[in-house]
Amino acid sequence: MNPMLALRQYQKVGAHAQTSEASPHRLVQMLMEGGLERIAQAKGAIERKDIPAKCTAISKAVGIIGGLCEGLDLENSADSVGELNQLYIYMMKRLAEANVKSDPKILDEVAGLLTTVKEGWDAIAPVPAPQF
Repeated sequence: MNPMLALRQYQKVGAHAQTSEASPHRLVQMLMEGGLERIAQAKGAIERKDIPAKCTAISKAVGIIGGLCEGLDLENSADSVGELNQLYIYMMKRLAEANVKSDPKILDEVAGLLTTVKEGWDAIAPVPAPQF
């Protein structure tokens, strides 16, 4: 068996186990971590001049941020959620621009914004379910 294929399969099983047992709060954290990882991968691909890898990583980062955006309850929430929605839209636009221009500085900007949002999210402790 190909060792790299085996490693990827192992990673898929591990990721599936993590997501199936994670709380909604943890799932959002995992999405943000994944977005930051993809942005870092895109930056590395730009440095290596690996255009296909850059495009793939940025596309995945856009998809992750889009997923975070879609998870917002815009109808039943405070104004701050609408502002977060606009920030996510801005991040996706900037990632598209970084893809076109192969600009690592734009990736750094988006990573900084996403890190700030993640730090705020990490500071919110999930409320435990009542025990009866």
